[in-house]
Amino acid sequence: MGCGNMSGAMIEGWRTAGADLSDAVVIRPSGKPVEGLRVITNYAEAGPPPRLVILGCKPQQLDDVVTRLSAHLTAQTVVVSILVGVEVATLREKFWTAGAVVRALPNLPVSVRRGVVALYGDDLPGEVHDELSQLFALLGFAMWTNTEANLVAIGSVAGAGPAYVAKFIDALTKAGVDRGLSSETASTIALETVLGTAWMAASTRETMGEIVERVASPDGTTAAGLAVLGRDDVLDKLVSLTTAAASRRAGELAAEAKGTQLADENSPS
Repeated sequence: MGCGNMSGAMIEGWRTAGADLSDAVVIRPSGKPVEGLRVITNYAEAGPPPRLVILGCKPQQLDDVVTRLSAHLTAQTVVVSILVGVEVATLREKFWTAGAVVRALPNLPVSVRRGVVALYGDDLPGEVHDELSQLFALLGFAMWTNTEANLVAIGSVAGAGPAYVAKFIDALTKAGVDRGLSSETASTIALETVLGTAWMAASTRETMGEIVERVASPDGTTAAGLAVLGRDDVLDKLVSLTTAAASRRAGELAAEAKGTQLADENSPS
């Protein structure tokens, strides 16, 4: 249901992984083609009742989707929602004809099968749990959370994280340009530095602190830069405030999906 940036990234990841998408159908009002998949605009054209539905519409479109989709669901249908902020309880109430409801929060690198996907669903049949585990593992690191709060926490870090990392890479690029490098050279160096550091950490299992110590010689150039980053824990505080803002917005979206408003004490100050 819907095929925006995140849904398209998931499809690209599954296609790259060689997943069988021959029975997959994309329903999108625009009718815009999706490579390798059948695209329709009318729900009635989808065929037999679906075994799996992935909700990739905007949260604001959910009620319209419920109205049109519910008649096509059965007790054998699994509904997987990637909608930020729409809780399982809300989804169950809306899609009461479905057999199971699951939330999945992927991030954009699923398109290259290096994504993170957080999953949550309670009282799931074992076969549904296993089927979804295998499906989303094709997109990168997939993990089930035991609470919806943990799902949201992962989403605030991993889901939004690529945008924050991209901003850091951009800042590193600009710093290279300020030092006299061409924008192309600075961009390549910044990107390869971040990619190489992440790959090294994943390969060696070193902690970030250990990597910092290996790079920064006492009283050296790196140490001088780290003294700025570490002053008053400025970087840690900035990232904490950033992820808190993302979490707060998720809470606001959850309240909107339930047709309520957050209490005054939870509103942004």
